[in-house]
Amino acid sequence: MPPNVIVVFTDQQRWDTVGPLTPNLDTMARRGTQATVALTPQPVCAPARAALQTGRYPTTTGVYRNGRVLPPQERTLAHHFGAAGYATGYIGKWHLGGGDPVPDGQRGGYRSWLAANALEHTSDAYRTIVYDEANDPVLLPGYRSDALVDAAIRFVADHHDEPFYLFVSLLEPHHQNEVDNYPAPDGYEERYQGSWMPPDLAALGGTAHQHMGGYLGQVKRLDEGLGRLLDALRSMDLLDETIVAYTSDHGNHFKTRNGEYKRSCHDASLRVPLALRGPGFDGGGAISRPVSTIDLPPTLLEAAGLPVPEEMQGRSFLPLVRDPGAAWPEEVFFQVSESEVGRGIRTSRWKYYAVAEDAHPWDDPGAARYREQALYDLANDPHELVNLAGLPSHAELAAQLRERLAGRIAAAGEQEPVIEAAVPRPAREQAMTDPAVRLHGAKPVRFGHQRPTGA
Repeated sequence: MPPNVIVVFTDQQRWDTVGPLTPNLDTMARRGTQATVALTPQPVCAPARAALQTGRYPTTTGVYRNGRVLPPQERTLAHHFGAAGYATGYIGKWHLGGGDPVPDGQRGGYRSWLAANALEHTSDAYRTIVYDEANDPVLLPGYRSDALVDAAIRFVADHHDEPFYLFVSLLEPHHQNEVDNYPAPDGYEERYQGSWMPPDLAALGGTAHQHMGGYLGQVKRLDEGLGRLLDALRSMDLLDETIVAYTSDHGNHFKTRNGEYKRSCHDASLRVPLALRGPGFDGGGAISRPVSTIDLPPTLLEAAGLPVPEEMQGRSFLPLVRDPGAAWPEEVFFQVSESEVGRGIRTSRWKYYAVAEDAHPWDDPGAARYREQALYDLANDPHELVNLAGLPSHAELAAQLRERLAGRIAAAGEQEPVIEAAVPRPAREQAMTDPAVRLHGAKPVRFGHQRPTGA
């Protein structure tokens, strides 16, 4: 029988929450495969979700911002797995329909349905309301992430004797919109308040000081839910036959980069956890080269032995699991909408980003002209606190990255744009000089303890 597939999908979870706080996810990452530098193709809800369902960029599907409906002609993972004889199910937040309840034609081909388009508006921490296949409201008992995991376990139990593909879309650790708060289970916020602060948030402030306890408490409960799901698979003798993938739509910068939580070019917005276990991934180790979550759909299809459709713009990273030296692009391409119309690339070391200054952030999916806005040296500035764009010391590098970005924009199916250099800025510090180089009659530098000539 082909492997079962479960995608556990969180909302707004930072990449750096994986570790001691999340022992189940950490174990899954260590024993399976972890992409240590995984980025979303778009750091906002609906576009990221459209890309993860289709393996296509938000500008290709037309879901380049929130409020856009995934076109019915778009083929999702549910269509591909369903055509191969899998039972398909969706549980949780959808955010790709026109409203609640989501009509059957806007459900992306999923046959079993227990979801809400905007779960943050139909529920709160202890009152989870979703809709079933008949569009009847269903109240799920328990804390919200627990309630959805319980539903996932019931789906697995109901379909244990046939291959299944299940997408579990959790809302946590997203904020509760109407109160702008991160409601964790009772006692969890108190446990983690003041315990840890990511260096970028410690440096920049924002709202993290008031929200981090609740945020981490939500992440902790998510990890406990993941553990219960894995335990349920083990109890039904399905664990070794099931691929489980864990990732998120985008990160969270806690109002440090703009007036809300995402929609920026920084790793705090873009970078997400990504780990997989099960057939094809156990013992895979760490993938250190940057990958995108748009690469997850073709990866799951290939791992299940299914063909990868040509229209998918992501590429399977399964070859990297088998061989870390396999051919792979040097950079990940990403788009930004709503806050601004932006395009960028991230390599292992560099982040390069440009913004369309004359484009409308909500109405325009792309632009013909951009201007360089940000350049970060991630090796020396991993928290992106020093913007090098416009500095003469990095002008040559910026020109190279500018050309690569223009090429990636065109490769994503957009018009190849003009990208203008950043407005020049004076050098912040004097460049390093090598004293071994003889300038203006300077004496050569001797090795330590070398006896002077003639001594």
